[in-house]
Amino acid sequence: MKSHFALPIRFLRIVRGWVLSVLALCLFALPACGQADPAYQVTTVAEGLNTPWAMAILPGDGRILVTERGGTLRIIDPASGAINELTGVPAVAARGQGGLLDIALHPSFPEQGWVYLTWAGEDDQGRTATHLGRAMLDLDELTLLNLEVLYVASPFFDRAAHYGSRIVFHDDFVFVGFGDRNFKNFGPDHIAQDLSNANGATIRLTLDGSVPDDNPFVGLPDADPAIWSYGHRNIQAMAVHPETGAVWLAEHGEAGGDEINVVTRGGNYGWPLAGYGVDYRTGRAFAIPHDETDAFIAPVFHWGPGRADHFPPSGMAFYTGEAFAEWRGHLLVGNLFHRYLGLFAVDGESVSPPVRLLEGKGWRIRDVAVGPDDGYIYVIADDSASPLLRLEPSTTGAHQ
Repeated sequence: MKSHFALPIRFLRIVRGWVLSVLALCLFALPACGQADPAYQVTTVAEGLNTPWAMAILPGDGRILVTERGGTLRIIDPASGAINELTGVPAVAARGQGGLLDIALHPSFPEQGWVYLTWAGEDDQGRTATHLGRAMLDLDELTLLNLEVLYVASPFFDRAAHYGSRIVFHDDFVFVGFGDRNFKNFGPDHIAQDLSNANGATIRLTLDGSVPDDNPFVGLPDADPAIWSYGHRNIQAMAVHPETGAVWLAEHGEAGGDEINVVTRGGNYGWPLAGYGVDYRTGRAFAIPHDETDAFIAPVFHWGPGRADHFPPSGMAFYTGEAFAEWRGHLLVGNLFHRYLGLFAVDGESVSPPVRLLEGKGWRIRDVAVGPDDGYIYVIADDSASPLLRLEPSTTGAHQ
């Protein structure tokens, strides 16, 4: 027999979610357990980048490719700070949040000279969609050759937000994460819950752009066979765990509720039916917080509702270098709103609240990368006159 005092399940789940969010906020204000506030110094490698979005460091060569959202691809010599422009870049729709976005090197680079790019491209009616392509990098002529479009996250829409997108490689597959194009119909018919397209999803392709036979939705009627996971809001960071090989990502919530997720084959991550943010327009919760009884995969780390706790992540890298030995295995994630670089301790799939690097500098951190040869940490900020920064071990034992 049910008790007369039993509360509705939805109410209990909402209360539970708010309690967890308050606890997360309290933890967020405390130093992460076992993490020392590390000593580092900041060097300006180059200056004057125009709204950079992503970077890729050439192994051995040491030069750094940087995309600018307006549609320019730069190459920077960190020894001199010299900046040059490459030609052969695809035409982009540089409006709103669109433009030239992520860049990644073929996993066998430079033996395989492919460079992979994502960008917002438009159709003949001016509508836009996120594109994935690749081209051969000619460093002698500073140009991209033989550009191929591998995938388009169709359909095209007359809107200019939430394109995603980030690129990673694992086991000779390319994974790409997309955004939900900022649709606001917060119900089961939302685009991120629609398997017919990859907006609000991750995809998995072979390196030449074909669909693997073992993707989870191959053969499902009306499903895009490229989809690997879905139910995401706006994926702005991806990295592969150096030990497990799992693909990790970070995505924006709405007015808080930002998430770090470990990607699972065929997994539904709940957006917008489960989440921790609130409606920008009303400040009210629009989704039920994740619950162990629902069908959605909960994040391994999340932020609570409201702008005070709004992290909006961008750029992610696991630290694998030698320069900061005590950081090995930690996760670095950029922060656009509170303007710092988060350093997260990771134990399996347990993630501690971050130490805040570069806090107080005023930089909206757009991307972060670890130098494959020097182990230094490279950072770009989202600004019309942005520097390329490098974090090195401090020679004085303090922040500089």
